[in-house]
Amino acid sequence: MKKIALLCLTVCFLACGTSKTVRQSKKTIKGDWTLNSIKSSAIGDLKITLLSDAEKTCFENSTWQFVPNNNTGTYTLSGSSCDTEQRYFTFTIDEVDENTGLYDFLLKPTNEKGKSETNAGFRLELTSLSETTMQWEQLVTLDGRPITITMNFTKF
Repeated sequence: MKKIALLCLTVCFLACGTSKTVRQSKKTIKGDWTLNSIKSSAIGDLKITLLSDAEKTCFENSTWQFVPNNNTGTYTLSGSSCDTEQRYFTFTIDEVDENTGLYDFLLKPTNEKGKSETNAGFRLELTSLSETTMQWEQLVTLDGRPITITMNFTKF
């Protein structure tokens, strides 16, 4: 009976555990990053607000820090007319397809103590991750049409 219980516990642990690919991604994302560029698939210059926080221009050249052992991080906006107070967030990486390397990335703004006022987050697609670069894509709707917002990071 003990062997059966131990076997069931082991199978449950392996089934519920984080995949090796996601664990490796968390190691890679750890550290300090700069959000270099933000592009939109829409034609023309749109006024884009990201993460319900600030305009695109404030996010360009912003600095980000990821701490994967507790799934937290911070970012600081840049620009002379932008609020440069440090912001806090929690994040999770969920594997979508191990073969293609695509992941869902959930980012939830929080306060300094890790509490979210609205419990709302932003689902992004982690489309590329290497030791030095990272790319996120977010699909949004404008006037009934899908638009892709692409964010490109470099590690420093």
